[in-house]
Amino acid sequence: MCGRYRLSRRAEILANYFYAEYEGMDWEARYNIAPTQTVPVIRQDAREPVRRGSLMRWGLVPNWAKDVTIGGSMVNARSETAAEKPAFKELLQRRRCLIPADGFYEWKKSGKSKQPYCFEMMEREPFAFAGLWDNWRTPEGATLETCTILTTTPNELVADLHDRMPVILPAANYDLWLDPGFRDVAEATGLLKPYDAEQMRRYAVTTRVNDVANDDRQCSEPIEASGAIQPRLF
Repeated sequence: MCGRYRLSRRAEILANYFYAEYEGMDWEARYNIAPTQTVPVIRQDAREPVRRGSLMRWGLVPNWAKDVTIGGSMVNARSETAAEKPAFKELLQRRRCLIPADGFYEWKKSGKSKQPYCFEMMEREPFAFAGLWDNWRTPEGATLETCTILTTTPNELVADLHDRMPVILPAANYDLWLDPGFRDVAEATGLLKPYDAEQMRRYAVTTRVNDVANDDRQCSEPIEASGAIQPRLF
């Protein structure tokens, strides 16, 4: 699964990296993004070949939902079964998006405690989760846009911590994933694979990240272990 992640680049950096327009979108560095918070999302404009960035609430609220609280349980969607679920099937065909990040967290259980780890690319460059999005009409008549992160089986770097990991799309698949005219669900599902572990690394971080109230650079800094800096594993 993916329940916490990092996006420490500002909007203008994301615009350049993902070739997307972020006009008017304010985004500062975040180090401990949690479910139900507002996050940047990239979509392809259906009328012209332009990628556009916008802000959405993390935790999908389907357009048919009666209550916004359902979003708290729809932070992730299993890629293997998304095409079979009423909440995700149509979105997989028509409403795909990229959710930019530059790190995510998982926890390793050790007795009664949990040690958090940060996962990132080898060169710390940004990447994108495969996401789905939808519109929901609030009781007041406003439109709320929400998103979910697709998950898959873990690669070798994640497997000893969790049995799921977020789908990280290779940059070569961005255009196809975002293409509004691409509606082959089976082919789209085929893009949702574990990311190459050799292109990633992980390291232990402070338990500050356990508390969503903490959101600063220290949340993703390597910690000392046995008198030495915990090595990045790759």
